Amino acid sequence: MVCVSLERDIEMSLIRKTALWALKSSAWKNTSKWIRGTERWNRLEDEYDGSYVKAEVVVYFGDRSSKFYQLEQWIPVLEELHKEHRVVIVVRKGSALTSVLETTRLPVVFKRRFDPLQTFYHANDFKLALYVNNGMTNFQSLSFAPMVHVHINHGESDKLSMVSNQAKAYDKVFIAGEAAVERHRRALIDFDESQLVRVGRPQLDIERPLELAPSSARTIMYAPTWEGENDANNYTSVDRFGPQIVEAALQIPGARLIYKPHPRVETSKDPDVVEANARILDLIEAANVSIANETQQHQVLMQGDILGMFDTVDLLITDISSVGLDFLYLHPDKPLVLTDRRGDTESLNAEAPISRAAPLINDESIGSVESLLKEMLVRDSSAEIRHELRRHYFGDGEPGSSTVLFTEAVSRLIADRTAALQSYHTESVNAEADDE
Repeated sequence: MVCVSLERDIEMSLIRKTALWALKSSAWKNTSKWIRGTERWNRLEDEYDGSYVKAEVVVYFGDRSSKFYQLEQWIPVLEELHKEHRVVIVVRKGSALTSVLETTRLPVVFKRRFDPLQTFYHANDFKLALYVNNGMTNFQSLSFAPMVHVHINHGESDKLSMVSNQAKAYDKVFIAGEAAVERHRRALIDFDESQLVRVGRPQLDIERPLELAPSSARTIMYAPTWEGENDANNYTSVDRFGPQIVEAALQIPGARLIYKPHPRVETSKDPDVVEANARILDLIEAANVSIANETQQHQVLMQGDILGMFDTVDLLITDISSVGLDFLYLHPDKPLVLTDRRGDTESLNAEAPISRAAPLINDESIGSVESLLKEMLVRDSSAEIRHELRRHYFGDGEPGSSTVLFTEAVSRLIADRTAALQSYHTESVNAEADDE
């Protein structure tokens, strides 16, 4: 009897030890985390299910918060549009939901899976959907036929990524001006240009608080882009010319340097970009040691709204990206310097017309950047051509006109679709869910 009891005790002890080991194992911890996370997302999906939404315009965003900057720049424009046509933002990822809730009070709906998304669309009377990128899940939303599907992108830039063959999937593509028409014409075959609608750059019409304090020193901003997803979309100067540009700018008498790279430079995994960025930070820190007046010290601004800094900037150095074009739109009277990491001026002039209106920093000119900047601050010889290219990119409108064009285009499409839907009926959906 005693032996049986002892065996039972030993057996129970082994079971307890095994159970404790399992509870402490990484596999169980990960499973438990997944269960708790799933419960949380289910709760949030129930909370933001959209049953309260009465809207005409869907703003679709299927990516995580790492790409939220693509939507964020549109938020003020969408809040203005909401006064005319009610807007709802639809997100598919939990991290994006958190970012949206922290940024705006516009209605937000959270649909992780395909079927609930389609049920939500069918249960409402949406007329138009806006897309700020070409995310893979956009096609799940595009499968809903009653809406007008409009691609608005997240900037105006001469990067190759600005034009995708996916443009053919949308009913309309909102663009800034003639430069974007030519960009699509060069890049796409069998594309119907009537899909393109010129609306200027409404994101630049929004009044922004001043984010960079004025200074008695002349302000030079170096605002490079990140390295892109692949070599074809790599326009950054950080790894090629960054430290040399910064060293030259720090030598300009009576000037302060503002280093404001693309947010993704700070989190780059490219070892050359990481090393160059660290070198730039060291150079700026060392230069500030001898500057007692804080208003004249050089600054590193990894975050913040760059558009709210432009009013204080006297000269901008940047790469081929939306930054240079935004500066051109808002301040065509201020000097602009561009970089060319490939050293092919002829190709750059053809692909990025803005390069015709700015001195270029490349392998040949990098050694004379200091004298170039000094000259630009004293004598700006490119002002006239900058004004011409501003019209080429954005049309003749002044700040404020783009918002009018954008709202009018949305209103016109909604009216046309409302009329078309009176004789339209279908319940079919032809799309693959591929839910994760």
